[in-house]
Amino acid sequence: MMSHKRDGLRWIGFSVLLSIVIGLNAFASGLNSEGNIVGELRKWHRVTLTFDGPSASEDSEVNPFLDYRLIVTFIKGPREFQVPGFFAADGDAANSGAKSGNKWRVRFTPDEEGFWRYEVSFRKGERIAISDDPDAGEPVDFDGARGVIRIGASDKGGRDFRGKGFLQYDGSRYLRFAEHNEYFIKGGADSPENFLAYADFDDTFRFARQSRDSEAKPNLKVHAYEPHLADWREGDPVWKGGKGKSIIGALNYLSDQGMNSVYFLTMNVQGDGNDVWPWTAHDERFRFDCSKLDQWEIVFSHMDALGLMMHVITQETENDQLLDGGDLGAERKLYYRELIARFAHHPALVWNFGEENTNTTAQLKAFGEYFDSHDPYKHPRVVHTFPGKYDEVYSPLLGSGAVQGLSLQMGDQTKTHSETLKWVLRSREIDSPWFVCLDEIGPADTGVKPDADDPAHDGVRRYSLWGNLMAGGDGCEWYFGYKFAHNDLNCEDWRSRQAMWDQTRIALWFFNEYIPFAEMLPADDLSSDPDDYVFAKAGEVYALYSPAAGKPSLSLEEGDYSVSWYNPRTEGGLLQGGVKTVSGPGEQSLGEPPSDPGRDWVILVKKQ
Repeated sequence: MMSHKRDGLRWIGFSVLLSIVIGLNAFASGLNSEGNIVGELRKWHRVTLTFDGPSASEDSEVNPFLDYRLIVTFIKGPREFQVPGFFAADGDAANSGAKSGNKWRVRFTPDEEGFWRYEVSFRKGERIAISDDPDAGEPVDFDGARGVIRIGASDKGGRDFRGKGFLQYDGSRYLRFAEHNEYFIKGGADSPENFLAYADFDDTFRFARQSRDSEAKPNLKVHAYEPHLADWREGDPVWKGGKGKSIIGALNYLSDQGMNSVYFLTMNVQGDGNDVWPWTAHDERFRFDCSKLDQWEIVFSHMDALGLMMHVITQETENDQLLDGGDLGAERKLYYRELIARFAHHPALVWNFGEENTNTTAQLKAFGEYFDSHDPYKHPRVVHTFPGKYDEVYSPLLGSGAVQGLSLQMGDQTKTHSETLKWVLRSREIDSPWFVCLDEIGPADTGVKPDADDPAHDGVRRYSLWGNLMAGGDGCEWYFGYKFAHNDLNCEDWRSRQAMWDQTRIALWFFNEYIPFAEMLPADDLSSDPDDYVFAKAGEVYALYSPAAGKPSLSLEEGDYSVSWYNPRTEGGLLQGGVKTVSGPGEQSLGEPPSDPGRDWVILVKKQ
């Protein structure tokens, strides 16, 4: 969590210990005074430490979630990570369904190879879990345990996030992975928002089926994802002897389409679905369901391997006042702490403070400060709000550090480009750039229709997808409107939007393969057509999206440039149009497209 110098004598002692460890060659799986270490012991991989401690249950009189506090400090050189731990029942709750046991656990993701030592604080006291006083309560059981682990290089590649490292906000308008400084633009699923309302998760059911007008209606039963059962592959994870195959298959399918993110709520009590919560009961706020959360962890770990970012929506508008009346009080702190303790070790994760958020600026800033202080990995933070509320919610947060990005909801998707551009530029002007994502498009009854109702998705492709990206946005997740099949609450089959995944993949390919997008800026004024989007690194490379390409033109810096065309509608590489080269300075005609005049095209102009 924090990095600072340690006492010199302690470092001398550690050096002696390390020499002994090396001399004995006893560090292959970690040296520890107490606790069991499980994991591949590689950089960017999850390392799990489990300790035998006091026996407890989810409903014990002394609350194991609130009245005990486990923190393990991992130290390497002058750096340290203070990682919160949690009560883990019998240590295998995902499979056993256990609600009691004596296992206490911490999950850590190391960001460096070499030797890490760790020190354990385990204390007991009334509501100590939400206290930041290191001396609160009293030490118990394995408090003071220490050990050393040796971390090797990651052996993962391709899409697997364990080869890419943490997805971080580094002060620019794009997120990037820590291992190779690779920039990230997202494309993925916003629906179903109640993705975790899945029948194979323990104690998961719909508390009450809401019937509000102008809202999606959930099915009578929670998700089964049966159409994706065939997408499960031999060797993929399951729990309880074979459960979970269809949700794992659904994620396989989405990853196979080239998508890289999934949006989901971790709590929708009193909300549209009323079927997702981490607690032991719908009306409980201080006790957590160990087996359910361990099953979530199996799914999230598979997302890491598939290259699917976790977009964690912590609440929605119907319940953003549910915890502590909207404040950062005991209920909310414990909820946030459990999410961090159990899931913050995942490499690619974005915390979202709420869908259609109505918390005050002061509350949002308090949420941001809490995550900044307690998430040891500093995962990016965003907030989502209603169309028409952008200035009210976002402007007071500019430069505050509470959030590093925006999760836009567009009631009118034709305004996506201008709204993305507005916040990209406003945050840049104060030298605190935000990454700006599009996470929901309206109208709410429409969103992205099924392919059967809108095979081409022309409007979504033009206004939303390319509108966001060409304004310097960091990508899109697709919401499914409530008047159509497989909507935001009852979607069972992501194949219903196959063509939208295709077009999203095509757009991501262009940005990742052909242009240095992190070095480029929106520059629409370089085209004389007000409907064109222009993205440029002036004098070097220009991308022009023309919604109805005839003979587009572009104002260029001095130099000779090649002209290529890219079809945003179908798979393929760069093509040649009527003009192969142009010379600046000044406005130059880029010629005619290779085919389909009057359709949308992207023109790439690069200095030779």
